[in-house]
Amino acid sequence: MAFPGPERAPDAAPSRVSGEARPDGGLLTVRAAEGDEEAFAVLVREHAPALVGLATRLLGDRAEAEDAVQDAFISAWRRLPEFRRQSSFGTWMYRIVTNRCLNVLRARRPVTSLEAAGEFAAPEHDFPERLTEARDAVRGMRRALDDLSAEQRACWVLRELDGHSYEFIAETVGISQEAVRARVFRARRCLTRALGAWR
Repeated sequence: MAFPGPERAPDAAPSRVSGEARPDGGLLTVRAAEGDEEAFAVLVREHAPALVGLATRLLGDRAEAEDAVQDAFISAWRRLPEFRRQSSFGTWMYRIVTNRCLNVLRARRPVTSLEAAGEFAAPEHDFPERLTEARDAVRGMRRALDDLSAEQRACWVLRELDGHSYEFIAETVGISQEAVRARVFRARRCLTRALGAWR
């Protein structure tokens, strides 16, 4: 399933949730919880790009990330009546997607495509030996990420790539802040050791 970018307009004709007077996210969430499919579709369009980016960074594969986000939105639609709005819809979805990705990572040893994630793609150089070194570094990072536990990988991605606080990560992953710090520390150490030879 391909998710639209935030700039795409709704395909449907103008409704009570589209157009200039579109309600804010809180009201959209309330309407969606009451069964308004159009309100939920607007929420999906607004949040899908960021969530697919998160899932791609966690899983390393765009198609798998889109599947995880689609499953997360289906789960959210079913659970919306239970949503207490103690956090924003976006934060709630972030947690659902992170947990879905953790389950995928725990179920398999990922073969990561970091180039698809975009964060670690090997830069182009004029000199073939530099290009080879950069590709070796990407492969080393890929292997090192594959060796991390699912929670270490999630904590590292959420902290180092997405810049979230330890408190947010603890709530998202469902562990203490101290445990998050320990997992990020171990992940950094593992990744630094793996890339040491390349430096």
